[in-house]
Amino acid sequence: MKDFSRQIIGSRARLLTGKEVPRQKDAEEGGCGVVGFAASVPVSGRIIYEPSIQMHNRGNGKGGGIAAGGLVAGQMGVDAATLRDDYILQVALLDPKAEKEVEKKFVLPNLDVHHKTMIKPVADYREFGLPCRPPDVARYFVRAKKKPLDAFASRTGMKKAPRRAVEDEFIFQNSAKLNQEFYAPLGEKRAFVMSHARDLVIFKIVGYAENVVQVYGLDGMLARVWIAHQRYPTKGRVWHPAGAHPFIGMNEALVHNGDFANYASITDYLRQYNVAPQFLTDTEVSVLLFDLWHRVQGYSIEHVIEGLAPTTELDFDRLPAERKKAYRAIQSLRMHGSPDGPWFFIIARSEPDKGKLELLGITDTAMLRPQVFALQEGEVSIGLIASEKQAIDATLQSLSKEDPRFRPVADKYWNARGGSHTDGGAFIFTVGGDGKTGAVTCADKFGTPVKVPGGNWRFDPTAEPQAPAEATGLAADFGRAGQGDTAEAFYSRVSGMLAGWDIDGARWLFRQVGLAAGRDGQAREWALNVLALFHDRRYNCGMTKRSVILQLVEEAIDALLAAVPAIAGKVGGAWKQIDYARRADLRAPGDGETTLVINAHDFPPEGDDCDARLAVGAFQSGWKRFILYGLKGQRYTGCGFGPATDGVRIDVFGSSGDYLSSGVDGMEIYVHGSAQDQLCQIMKRGTLVVHGDIGQTFMYGAKGGEVYIKGNAAGRPVINAVGRPRVVINGTCLDFLAESFMAGDPHQGGGFVILNGIQFDDHGGVAELESPYPGSNLFSLASGGALFIRDPHKKIVAEQLNGGGFARLTDEDWQLILPYLESNERHFGISIEKHLLTVDGVRRAPAEVYRKVHVAKSAVSAKEKDTEED
Repeated sequence: MKDFSRQIIGSRARLLTGKEVPRQKDAEEGGCGVVGFAASVPVSGRIIYEPSIQMHNRGNGKGGGIAAGGLVAGQMGVDAATLRDDYILQVALLDPKAEKEVEKKFVLPNLDVHHKTMIKPVADYREFGLPCRPPDVARYFVRAKKKPLDAFASRTGMKKAPRRAVEDEFIFQNSAKLNQEFYAPLGEKRAFVMSHARDLVIFKIVGYAENVVQVYGLDGMLARVWIAHQRYPTKGRVWHPAGAHPFIGMNEALVHNGDFANYASITDYLRQYNVAPQFLTDTEVSVLLFDLWHRVQGYSIEHVIEGLAPTTELDFDRLPAERKKAYRAIQSLRMHGSPDGPWFFIIARSEPDKGKLELLGITDTAMLRPQVFALQEGEVSIGLIASEKQAIDATLQSLSKEDPRFRPVADKYWNARGGSHTDGGAFIFTVGGDGKTGAVTCADKFGTPVKVPGGNWRFDPTAEPQAPAEATGLAADFGRAGQGDTAEAFYSRVSGMLAGWDIDGARWLFRQVGLAAGRDGQAREWALNVLALFHDRRYNCGMTKRSVILQLVEEAIDALLAAVPAIAGKVGGAWKQIDYARRADLRAPGDGETTLVINAHDFPPEGDDCDARLAVGAFQSGWKRFILYGLKGQRYTGCGFGPATDGVRIDVFGSSGDYLSSGVDGMEIYVHGSAQDQLCQIMKRGTLVVHGDIGQTFMYGAKGGEVYIKGNAAGRPVINAVGRPRVVINGTCLDFLAESFMAGDPHQGGGFVILNGIQFDDHGGVAELESPYPGSNLFSLASGGALFIRDPHKKIVAEQLNGGGFARLTDEDWQLILPYLESNERHFGISIEKHLLTVDGVRRAPAEVYRKVHVAKSAVSAKEKDTEED
């Protein structure tokens, strides 16, 4: 492999022109939108359209693109063998007159063309507000001609190398030469190679990702792997389609959210290996690094990921000895080529010779860009990656409507921890089979499989569900809904029955609850609360997948809320509904009207006409209770209400977006599910309860408020917070918890965080996480406040602290945090006695279970002296 690598690198010297090409272009920075999914069966381009348009506001129209792999031979106009064996050369013709010249110089002399197709825009680009016409694309199915390939192998010393590997490099260099002649970075641009992979194609334009599907008519195109990118530019010729993502390596396409601080030095690094970037963007050098290390130099995928996102600090110390040795060598050789800065990659890879496709998500060591992963298994399977969970939700909802074998809720959602000893900051979805058989599997960087809860998922939605035998006594409960048992009491009694019921039993239950809602206002309130409890709490679902139960509950909640009378109608009642089409009907509440239900589905995610602004207007008109449903990523929920919003309550159902609860001053917000990034920024007062996980940079700069998170937080929660924020996180977070915390003395009105380090098992039970905090940066540089961490086995060590120290939990500390744990128990059903203070089956004293992290005089003192007593 070393000889082959040297031969390839040497042969590329001819590609260097000797001219100094500008290595970096100034451009605005921002957060792009990236999404990808890998399915066990072919999926249409309509599905990648949905998450792309959901993340429209993550782009600026200066670059959008998609890639598709695992194609269908018949749609491509070739047979299965040609699709498997040929390279699909796609040339963007910026000047249509360049077609014959390109063929004369770089196609016909070097390549056997087995099939050619011209792909032209099917719609007028001006209909979509695009600034320039998307290019025509010439698609060629090709193999290298024998004579030129033999000459190339002889000239480069690769005659004994595997024939396919030599042909790969021949195709790669042929594309580079074509780009050199027909695409000058700072000069004339007539054509460029979009992609040249096997069983994988790329399309990109000046515009948005969804426009790619529209203008090229790809909505019916089938593929098993799709990725898309909305550009909010960092560096590159962003006004030109060649500068848009994805970028091609050899058989991989890469999209990127972020920015490299060391773009110029990586360019210099690549030139040492005779690699000359041609499009002046940090995304291009990313895929060139990947191709260099994997295909040319023979690194495994694990070792390529280590080169891109090196494992450092405590994470490195916790690696097994054999990995330390390998990783130390990689870092010594490749660290100066590692991207530095905030970035997240999604990569689609095609390996036809191995009969598989891959979808990779890789995050930088500092985890400065958001990312969410998901996996669903069943009759068919799918793995998903996105900047935001709402893009995953949009994909699954759209897909389930087109193909009912897919379901609108994934079995598992999670985040990656960059450069970590736990997952390496990367996950790989692998698609095997021929699109009719096989499945999607997932593993982390180290090869550890990702497992999802099992259970049944099949049911006939058209069949009338029958009541289970054990449910015969529940008819009276539905008859006196709102006047008998409280919703909490009904849930506590009935949730234990579900473990013995099948899916139809659950369908019957949620239908009956929904029917009970139609009787009167009290019954509607009771029914919604019951359904919310079945949605939010964890319990034993028996032989049914929890994701199916969630699907059924969410459908019941949507149906209940959709039946609320319109605000402009004549039907009386305490609840009134408004949607985007009828937003002009907004008025002050009438006599007896208490609750405004907002169907947010059709509202834009932000801007003057968004649902968040409507809610502000409603508040100013006198409404104080809000229920939002149908959300698909709408942002800023609860923002803009102004000071003194005590008594305002917002319940959120659906896929909420970024910045929820930011700047609030007194109101209560309940998120029935997971939330996304930038929650509670600069929060002043009020309460937020999230019945799920949350995203990046939660409570940044917050000054106060009570927040309860049932699950995990991603990176950087509660950083730069001051004043008196009081936070309970029942799971854990990736890293950088309470960085630069400045919340004063918690016993004098200051703030603190309680981290419980627990999880829910597949049967709804509570279990300890392997570690309550896996990161290397805990309470870093904090100057005020405190952390109270459930760590009965003392797994957190002083090396994780940087500015904090350990102290034994006192009775005064316990009395301080106890009321918040009691509220936590009311919100989530997590018992203080049964779940938190019981360790290994034995009830312990609080000081034996919780540890306090306080502000230390210096990081050195924190490491040298542990003030806890044994």
